[in-house]
Amino acid sequence: MTGTITAAEVEAAEGGTAEVVTEVPASHRRRRFALMTAGLSVAIVLVVVVSLGLGQYWLTPTQVLGVLLQAIGIDTSWAPEAPTAAGVILDIRLPRIVLGLLVGAALAVAGVLMQAIFGNPLADAAVVGVSSGAAFGAAASLTFGLAVFGMWTTPAFAFAGGLIAVFSVYLISRSGGRTEVVTLLLTGIAINAVAGAGLAFLTFVGTTSTREQIVFWQLGSLNGALWRNIAIVAPLVAVGVAAAVFVAHRLDLFALGERTARHLGVRVELLRVVVIIMVALLVCAAVAFAGIIGFVGLVVPHLMRMAIGPAHLPLMVASALGGALLIAVADLIARTAVPLADLPIGMITSLVGGPFFLWLLLRTRRKAGGWG
Repeated sequence: MTGTITAAEVEAAEGGTAEVVTEVPASHRRRRFALMTAGLSVAIVLVVVVSLGLGQYWLTPTQVLGVLLQAIGIDTSWAPEAPTAAGVILDIRLPRIVLGLLVGAALAVAGVLMQAIFGNPLADAAVVGVSSGAAFGAAASLTFGLAVFGMWTTPAFAFAGGLIAVFSVYLISRSGGRTEVVTLLLTGIAINAVAGAGLAFLTFVGTTSTREQIVFWQLGSLNGALWRNIAIVAPLVAVGVAAAVFVAHRLDLFALGERTARHLGVRVELLRVVVIIMVALLVCAAVAFAGIIGFVGLVVPHLMRMAIGPAHLPLMVASALGGALLIAVADLIARTAVPLADLPIGMITSLVGGPFFLWLLLRTRRKAGGWG
């Protein structure tokens, strides 16, 4: 069933108008997906190698490969003799890049899930309060100087804040054993407003130091990434992505409409709950150590859908790679654009995502013939 869903069917189910009513042959879809996957994978490798070499301590790609090969036990003449090079690559830059790849993949897959469950390409994880709840939790730990979990306190509070926010949205919007999408969205707006007010209050009562930390955390950054951070984030992202892949077929059926999905055996309410939990898991894992990074879950899935079609399994794979690439490029720019400075990644992704969102709104309006 997954392989036979057409763009026309999905857009019709989402209330839009399909521009193409004939189904793209399966061989063409597979070819486009293979090319997209290969292209994104190669781009990620190239960006990683370049990013490992660029910075205040400059290294050539050959030297970078030499250090990496030596790290896995292969001696080469390519690696620089100075031990500083290995330290810079393996202890500073590589953890930061790996964390960025995980964060980008998590946010992009979360975006796919949100757009699927809401049937709207404009949906993002922020609409159910995950990001604002995480920001409030992190701000609380910073403002009150909490150190319950040592260095893990701020990430732990961010994780807890995101989970509390998303479950609050779900429980409040649930009525009669069902959850209406419109009610869920409106409840998410209310929770976002409450969390935003709380965040503003914490920023107001905090010291100058904590205010700076809160603002910088809200803008997102991979600065200070450690391997022990990755040891926590990687399993959470892996579980979330694996679960998303597992429900991909059901999301294809869900895209045909709730009534049709029920007739085809999909437990719609259970699927919605599972997807919301997965979104919370992925986004909280991402923001716990990287802060708020916006627009990844909006821009990447939509671009991938335009390129390879609406089937959710290939869409999740391509979006995970695309999100990882976007964060890797954004982090490279953040580290190197201004000498001796580390720009917030959230600022860079917003510079890309903001204009894209406006274009998407105008495109949607033209296709629908107006907002009314």
